Amino acid sequence: MTQSLQFKQIRDLDPALLSSDATSDSRLTGRWLNTDQNTRGLREITIEPGEQLSVSAIGAGADGPIQWRAKSVRPLANLEEEAGQRGIALVADFDFGFMVAQTYLRINKGVLVIVLFNTFRDDSGRTNYVTREFFHRAT
Repeated sequence: MTQSLQFKQIRDLDPALLSSDATSDSRLTGRWLNTDQNTRGLREITIEPGEQLSVSAIGAGADGPIQWRAKSVRPLANLEEEAGQRGIALVADFDFGFMVAQTYLRINKGVLVIVLFNTFRDDSGRTNYVTREFFHRAT
């Protein structure tokens, strides 16, 4: 059985998708709360505008909240148009020394979707893992 695959090339994309201004996408900025109040991951995320967007988070810790501050934030063109609106996604890297959490953030139907790729660097033998969490805008 032969399978035919179609690939979308950059030249096939709507030019408007390629010129998204990463500092003006207000749909991402603000304070976001996890939809799961019992999460053992991230409780909230704050995305602040500026010359470059900044991302901070509060994680759920056994002894209380843990403050996360992104070491780097990179915008990506979000090629999945939502209701014809272009937007951006973000990659935020959190480096804790013993672990790196590479975090992908994007809006999907008004919900902030975050995918975390957690990689341990401390030779502890712990398994690297991925999680996906959903956040609603704080009121």
